Amino acid sequence: MFELGPYLESKRELVNGYLEECLSRTAQPGRLKEAMAYSLMAGGKRLRPILCLAGAEAVGGEAEDAMPAACALEMIHTYSLIHDDLPAMDDDNLRRGKPTCHIAFDEATAILAGDALLTMAFETLSVGGDTQAPKPDRWLAVVERIARAAGGRGMVEGQMRDIAAENAELSLDALAQLHSLKTGALIQASVCAGALLGGGTAGQIDHLETYARNIGFAFQVKDDVLNVEGDPAVLGKNVGTDELRHKSTYPSIMGLDQSKAFARELVEAAISAIENFDHRSDPLRAIANYIIERKR
Repeated sequence: MFELGPYLESKRELVNGYLEECLSRTAQPGRLKEAMAYSLMAGGKRLRPILCLAGAEAVGGEAEDAMPAACALEMIHTYSLIHDDLPAMDDDNLRRGKPTCHIAFDEATAILAGDALLTMAFETLSVGGDTQAPKPDRWLAVVERIARAAGGRGMVEGQMRDIAAENAELSLDALAQLHSLKTGALIQASVCAGALLGGGTAGQIDHLETYARNIGFAFQVKDDVLNVEGDPAVLGKNVGTDELRHKSTYPSIMGLDQSKAFARELVEAAISAIENFDHRSDPLRAIANYIIERKR
């Protein structure tokens, strides 16, 4: 019987160790590095890097081959959180149970820390492509996929739409498109980057894309639910902020109970997409369920 808890903990330890190595290798000592480390090493679920490692394992590869890509994804995710928390965006003062980067340091330092983490992500990818076993064409495909998911055709565009949607009533289709960009794109890139580096076939990667698209969607629905009924002490951030900002969310459009049922349907679709994968994809199945059962 596969146990998710020990798996997540062991993978978090590996990811944290590699992230610390990257910080030590690429960042100059001083205030900027302190701010980078403050946010990057603040804890967090490490969901994206773990999905990347699990994607490699699901197709029969080694998690270690995907580690540079996994950690680059976490750097990109952390940079996005630093910038999202800024007064010009979501103006949040709490993240992962700690003051946000611009509160702990200052706005200029937070902006630069985010910039540095984004740049460090692609330096890490380039080092991985130079030193890891998979063929260079696979690393180039991974770099392109991650860049597309993180940039103006993915996460950044999603954030832009999220800002524009405040005080507006979105349709379910528009909300789904927003979140497929802001949250889903990087989650899809995480799973598929791992599968590429693990030597996955085109057919395997197609199935994993379907899996990842559904769990990315479910992740956002669950986030919306937690913003309504989550415990701030467990979440490590404030709740009720979506309503205060007059944001369209799944609970505000569908209702709380229907949102929870919808998230469950998405997880079932995700697991169905990888039903023909063997036991090596058990972590992905367990993570899918974890996404809607989590309390933070």
